[in-house]
Amino acid sequence: MRIWIEGARPKTLIASFSPVLIGGVIAFDQGKFPIGVFLACVIFALAVQIGTNFANDYIDFLKGTDTNERKGPRRLVQAGLVSASRMRKVTFGIFGLAGLIGIYLMLIGGWQIGLLALLAILFGYLYTGGPYPLGYLGLGDLFVLIFFGPVATCGVVYLLTGEISSIAILAGFPPGLLSTAILVMNNLRDYESDKRANKRSLPVRFGMGFGKWEFAFCIVLGILTPFILFSTTGKHPWSLSSIATLAMGIPLVKSVFKDTDPKKLAPLFPKVGKLLTIYTLLFVIGWAI
Repeated sequence: MRIWIEGARPKTLIASFSPVLIGGVIAFDQGKFPIGVFLACVIFALAVQIGTNFANDYIDFLKGTDTNERKGPRRLVQAGLVSASRMRKVTFGIFGLAGLIGIYLMLIGGWQIGLLALLAILFGYLYTGGPYPLGYLGLGDLFVLIFFGPVATCGVVYLLTGEISSIAILAGFPPGLLSTAILVMNNLRDYESDKRANKRSLPVRFGMGFGKWEFAFCIVLGILTPFILFSTTGKHPWSLSSIATLAMGIPLVKSVFKDTDPKKLAPLFPKVGKLLTIYTLLFVIGWAI
């Protein structure tokens, strides 16, 4: 069990939990919060991300992207802890669970929710799988921004309230941007190995400098978005407390620009996940107040 928990990469699971929490507190503020539907949203989001992580584990190994020189958290297949065939079976089992929950959510929210659930699962696998993997084409950042951001928050609010909320869409950009920052940090750290494996992440396509500026953009814009929300609604001033996470974000940005060796970025990776966690807690508590 410890090995499988490690392979699920728990330090990054806040990426799927954050938009669901934010969407949940927005719906709760409107006086609508069916707990069963909310829990289904949580399990679906976690299943999609864990399934994606497991798919990355064995597909990157098969493609030769993961080697002994990898500086990030160890991969189960590459480390010889789990066979590729077993990881593939578990991956499809997790995606199958997401599919079943997606059907339940579709019965509540209609075919539109079913389509979004299907796309989330499909793109989760196609991030590294299929003939045109998103992560190898430099499109993974867009997938994370959209599906771990506005799509997730708006979808949760719609399922809980039956309404499409422009506030939920805007509030979804911070978790989407900060989750993208986690991915960018991963791509910067693995720049050299990705380049050798012909994995065309955005830093590989456009250079380390581009990746560093993308990271800075995601961090700063994501954290400052509550200003836009407050100026739009004039409500929930305590949600602005989440902007205090700039005190964590700015040092991370400085460290990324200071370190020229991608290998030195590995210790910074979990700190981005902690930043998203603290941002989410401050925003959710502040919005509830």
